[in-house]
Amino acid sequence: MESGNHLTDSTVEQLQEKQPRVKNEMIDWLKAIIVAIVLVFIIRWLLFAPFIVEGASMEPNFKTDERVVVNKVIYDFRDPKLSEVVVFHVRKEQRDFIKRVIGVAGDTIQYQGDNLYVNGKKVEESYIQGAIQDAHAKGELYNNVDFPNATITDSKVPEGYIFVMGDHRNNSRDSRAIGFVSIKDIVGRADVIFWPVDSAQWVKHK
Repeated sequence: MESGNHLTDSTVEQLQEKQPRVKNEMIDWLKAIIVAIVLVFIIRWLLFAPFIVEGASMEPNFKTDERVVVNKVIYDFRDPKLSEVVVFHVRKEQRDFIKRVIGVAGDTIQYQGDNLYVNGKKVEESYIQGAIQDAHAKGELYNNVDFPNATITDSKVPEGYIFVMGDHRNNSRDSRAIGFVSIKDIVGRADVIFWPVDSAQWVKHK
């Protein structure tokens, strides 16, 4: 009887020891899940955001319905740079655009035919050079809206603003029509094309 009681007591002790361990493990798992949810929220809503490309204004580098990851914090630490692809909010139209930075505060922009001048110096745009050459081979211009123009007459980018254009110059509603873009309206920089999978790549900003 004593031997049986001894075994029973031992089993009870083991169960009593096991219960706190199981409880602690469950608490640890719960903490891990909560941390994971918080991280997903931070990454998804505060640091990065998905954006769907609509229309052909950024062809040939971005196609309609492609999904891109937008870095929402990079411009909290510095201003946009030339050639970077940015997503910004257009208040009058209540929607977001994706375009390329062509000029920053203090720059004077001139765009005539397929010749882009920033502060009087011609800029070679490597990201659309192939498309320009293809148009010229057909005896056509790649651009159909010069700048300055009758809509936007001021060619100098004011402080706190940027000048943007779509890569598809003859099919893009950009600063040539909507004017300079306030840095305050920038959502972030487009960094990655992640969908469709066969088009996944880092965004080229030069």
